[in-house]
Amino acid sequence: MSDKIEAKVTHRFRASPERVYDAFVDPDLARRWQAAWLRRSGESGNLTEVQLEPRVGGRLMLADGQTGTRARHFGEFLALERPSKIAFSWMVHESEAEDPAIVEMIIEPEANGPGSVVTLYNTLDAQFEDWLAQTERGWMAMLGGIEDVIERRDIPSMR
Repeated sequence: MSDKIEAKVTHRFRASPERVYDAFVDPDLARRWQAAWLRRSGESGNLTEVQLEPRVGGRLMLADGQTGTRARHFGEFLALERPSKIAFSWMVHESEAEDPAIVEMIIEPEANGPGSVVTLYNTLDAQFEDWLAQTERGWMAMLGGIEDVIERRDIPSMR
């Protein structure tokens, strides 16, 4: 096992923990927040594929065509504890299968309000230290995309 670093981001939602959890694992909603994620990230690509099998051991895969290339992120669900925790492995290449990045989303009720707070941890190989800030920006854009879908902002459906 290699040395590890951790990206950490926190996002407040007006929605309940149950709604946030469900938005992440529902394949139809995932298509929409993936499109919103790309838009928020400033990517010119478009969504090409979403596969979610929301069960421990189930596969997840998000792919988009960015500027003539195909970006693919994939992994396996490691923990699904509705409504408080989602964990999964996260890879961009099969060569990472021996030592994948691990993503853990902790979803908690907002202390003094009706919403929720998500803290996302991404534990990855220390060789990616120069990418840590970009990784955190990407996760913030993803959580913002989920918020866009939950709040029913004007996000085009991608099928």
